[in-house]
Amino acid sequence: MNAPIPNIAPLPTRGGRIDESRPFKPVRIAVLTVSDTRDEESDTSGHILADRIAGAGHILVGRDLVRDDIEAIRARVNGWIDEGAEAIVTTGGTGLTGRDVTPEALEPLFDKRIEGFSVVFHMVSYAAIGLSTLQSRATAGLIRGAFVFCLPGSNGACKDGWSVIGPQLDSRHGPCNMVELMPRLLEK
Repeated sequence: MNAPIPNIAPLPTRGGRIDESRPFKPVRIAVLTVSDTRDEESDTSGHILADRIAGAGHILVGRDLVRDDIEAIRARVNGWIDEGAEAIVTTGGTGLTGRDVTPEALEPLFDKRIEGFSVVFHMVSYAAIGLSTLQSRATAGLIRGAFVFCLPGSNGACKDGWSVIGPQLDSRHGPCNMVELMPRLLEK
């Protein structure tokens, strides 16, 4: 007989605080939807992310949709980094099916992994969808000085993901945030 799963209280999605006395520094962010089935009109997850980015005061420097293809994903992400994107958020292609290749495309390019992102994303996701979060391979890392966050393709996952990413891309967030690290990401 299986033991019941304990009732775990939902974890807060936002730690720390916003210090209004600190200046806000907009981040240059691009959104990439990875899908074989969506188009510009049906890309609701991409719309959610673009709206959240603009609503937070950041600069949306690009938005695109590519098929589940390793080379196409890499080309779009590398192009945006070459053009000065400071962060890229992908949606889609993080599942377990044969066509889900976003982690395979981008993790080999990571100069450093952001291990804590996946952990915190799954904690937030677990509070929303329970054990189904196991089906996601959400990941994040640094590629040539740019933050890259890979989220699942569902609307809920994008909302949950932004609840983790958004505060860390706000220069007023304390006790610390990723924006304050940006000048030092490429130091040797």
